Amino acid sequence: MWRCPLGLLLLLSLAGHVALGAKQGRVRRELAPGLHLRGIRDAGGRYCQEQDLCCRGRADDCALPYLGAICYCDLFCNRTVSDCCPDFWDFCLGVPPPFPPIQGCMHGGRIYPVLGTYWDNCNRCWQAGNHSAFWGMTLDEGIRYRLGTIRPSSLVMNMHEIYTVLNPGEVLPTAFEASEKWPNLIHEPLDQGNCAGSWAFSTAAVASDRVSIHSLGHMTPVLSPQNLLSCDTHQQQGCRGGRLDGAWWFLRRRGVVSDHCYPFSGHEQDEAGPTPPCMMHSRAMGRGKRQATARCPNSHVNNNDIYQVTPVYRLGSNDKEIMKELMENGPVQALMEVHEDFFLYKGGIYSHTPVSLGRPERHRRHGTHSVKITGWGEETLPDGRTLKYWTAANSWGPAWGERGHFRIVRGVNECDIESFVLGVWGRVGMEDMGHH
Repeated sequence: MWRCPLGLLLLLSLAGHVALGAKQGRVRRELAPGLHLRGIRDAGGRYCQEQDLCCRGRADDCALPYLGAICYCDLFCNRTVSDCCPDFWDFCLGVPPPFPPIQGCMHGGRIYPVLGTYWDNCNRCWQAGNHSAFWGMTLDEGIRYRLGTIRPSSLVMNMHEIYTVLNPGEVLPTAFEASEKWPNLIHEPLDQGNCAGSWAFSTAAVASDRVSIHSLGHMTPVLSPQNLLSCDTHQQQGCRGGRLDGAWWFLRRRGVVSDHCYPFSGHEQDEAGPTPPCMMHSRAMGRGKRQATARCPNSHVNNNDIYQVTPVYRLGSNDKEIMKELMENGPVQALMEVHEDFFLYKGGIYSHTPVSLGRPERHRRHGTHSVKITGWGEETLPDGRTLKYWTAANSWGPAWGERGHFRIVRGVNECDIESFVLGVWGRVGMEDMGHH
């Protein structure tokens, strides 16, 4: 539990007595300003548990000070409006809260709820918000349906790293964005919906940008995640998860068509729903090139060119090496661990806030995801420290985060984002330079 400065604690207790006095005798308790219609906007914490307080029926004195308002530990608290203390459901009822706790941010040893303004503004706080796409989803479902990259085997994790050497005296810029160096060649994020297919989406996203860059803009395809989901079936599970090494093998040996030609069929939460069968195969044409054996599944598109890549390579996990590779050759693919608070990210520089520590395990689950890193930057905090970050594209659509992108702390392997980073070259021959 966070420890309050004594003055603040007194202030909260005072507010508590005032509010308690005012509430006595009311038929229906009304929400105090620190509360919210769907429940308390808090990042967790121990209230009922700390005082060992759980009351039967309605008990107006079964209350605790809560951020300048009052929260209750009685069985009445969730009847008309939810003014229960944040840990009431866990501690008193032994059930998960009916809504996920909203993340807060830590400042001076205290957790503050977001969507509030504080005079002593918490300076290292990313913004959380509620995404309509996730309404009604449990954390378990979010992890099951919205991620979908299987952690690589130890053999793949030990893949030989290619070390990028910085020349003596070489200084990398403090900020870089791929879309500024290569305008019109860096593609916007797609939306994987409730398909646990980030393995296919991030691979297609990085390959799209790199084929565009390495062909000098002669080919600018948005490559098809569906082609991978439906056709890369060797030890892959489509919308139930897959492996990055398998996806890159498929792109090198078989190739994929554009997203226009083979659009995403979407996938709602349905455990039984099989991945749609593969509609596109390719055959060798000689010189390593391949051609499609069928027309596009989208009958309005005729261009069924197959795009391929060279063998994938792994970068060292030093942030300078990743930066140099990104700046010279284009966006890279990164594996990352997604925690419960990442689903609520709305903006700012993300770092995982371990506010769910001490809560039941079901609130602390996490899963492996893969994303496209597109650049980096740094920000000076009010106290003069510098906060370095990566910019990256997710595959949860443009309404999530910063127009589908996010920033995450750089240089400290936040959420394992620097532990397994991959690059690849688009397979581009001289003949490809002649047509679009």
